Amino acid sequence: QLISRWDQPDFSDLYSLTPEEYEEFIETWSYYKYEDSNSPFITNMKKNNDDSDSEKPLEIKIPGPYGAEWPYVTEPVVFEVGSAKVTIIIEDENAKYPLGWGILKSAEQQEDIDASFINFCEMDGLNIEQIIELKENLDEIAKLKSYKLTFEPSVTTTRERVRATTGSGTTTKVDRDVLTVETQEYNQMTGFARFFNSTLLDREVLAKPTIIDGDRKESPLKYISTWGTRLININSAPRHVLEAAFYLGGNQVEIAEQIIQSRRENPFKDFEDLQKRIVGFSDEIEKCKTYITTSSTFFTIKITAISGMAKASSVIAITKQGNDIKKIAIINS
Repeated sequence: QLISRWDQPDFSDLYSLTPEEYEEFIETWSYYKYEDSNSPFITNMKKNNDDSDSEKPLEIKIPGPYGAEWPYVTEPVVFEVGSAKVTIIIEDENAKYPLGWGILKSAEQQEDIDASFINFCEMDGLNIEQIIELKENLDEIAKLKSYKLTFEPSVTTTRERVRATTGSGTTTKVDRDVLTVETQEYNQMTGFARFFNSTLLDREVLAKPTIIDGDRKESPLKYISTWGTRLININSAPRHVLEAAFYLGGNQVEIAEQIIQSRRENPFKDFEDLQKRIVGFSDEIEKCKTYITTSSTFFTIKITAISGMAKASSVIAITKQGNDIKKIAIINS
């Protein structure tokens, strides 16, 4: 369930901060403790070293769109089974940049699509050599399967010559199978979930941290969905992912800023609500209609069990429409 965050800083402003900027940012927002004793940012307190009775923050928490740390949709669940400690986390994959966009083909917008991909990679800390290597990986995957954003129902016709049951001669048997949009979308997701999590993609480059600051680690892989997702949820995506999405329509910096400020008051209900609330960019937003959504349907569930020195984990990718849940892929390690 998405939440309102009107009195809180936006989680997406943290990703690009240097350690110094991050410390200053946290210090600024910790001031809320002295204004509001129920501040949601304070998760732990300690006494000051002086003789006063005042307290200062030991840890600051800036919640994401679901209340938990981004990109989690709930707080991690931790419990014990025998001697094993089990942790379950659920991540919003529609809040990340779809890796398939790197091989998306469009005669009308190809230049903008390529520029959006490069721009996103640069904002995520990849250098030009790493971007070229990533693009080469994706091009090899594209040779195996094409990546699409939209689908139309497809009819497959099979004709077979068979002997007539009476008399002489033959007759033609015609079978028509309709491949629905939902089936094509599912097939694409399962295909790319397999490719993106195989040796065809050098994930080490994407997983390498660009910022390491205590417990805080920022890497490109944190903001990229490698599961065959197609759409970006404007209610839960961070700033640079939003800018990459709206790069395809123009004025992406201004649109992303308006979205971030507006969704803190209330999440967007649908595309029409977005057009109504974001002022002055109707044409640019319309161009991006096929790239965005206002509700997430693609999630990953990671289950980790640790017992002594032994560790095992599974990641399950699923889609969820109402009560209908479909498994896309499972990876065990």
